[in-house]
Amino acid sequence: MSLLRRIAAALGAALFAALFVVFLVQVTARFVFNRPLPWTDEAAVILYVWVILWSAALVVPEREHVAFDLVWNLAPAPVQKVMRVLGLIAVGALAAWAIPASVDFARFMAREGTAVLGLPLVWLFAPFVLLLASLVVRSAIGLFR
Repeated sequence: MSLLRRIAAALGAALFAALFVVFLVQVTARFVFNRPLPWTDEAAVILYVWVILWSAALVVPEREHVAFDLVWNLAPAPVQKVMRVLGLIAVGALAAWAIPASVDFARFMAREGTAVLGLPLVWLFAPFVLLLASLVVRSAIGLFR
């Protein structure tokens, strides 16, 4: 595993660990001390979004993503190759097309903050832009292979 992949995996694990700690704090405060903490709900949602999108963009290999391959499995190898090329072009092109609008929306939301923690909402939408960029890169690499 390359150094960059290990760093991405370590950051993903750190995000998941932070989510787990926030969840434990939330459960303990709510059910042991009967004093729910509002920040834990918000932090858990933000961390969950980051864990999912960060991992999908940089950690989980393409072969491990969920795929609906009923038609794929029935197709002969030459047809599978055409389907793969068309799929990569579609995913890469749509992701590339969505990046400018997504960046614009994330920048627009930077002036708004979350309800409790007051974090700029750009931090909630940034990993989606990262996922789109990752899809473009992965599609390009897949086409060259």
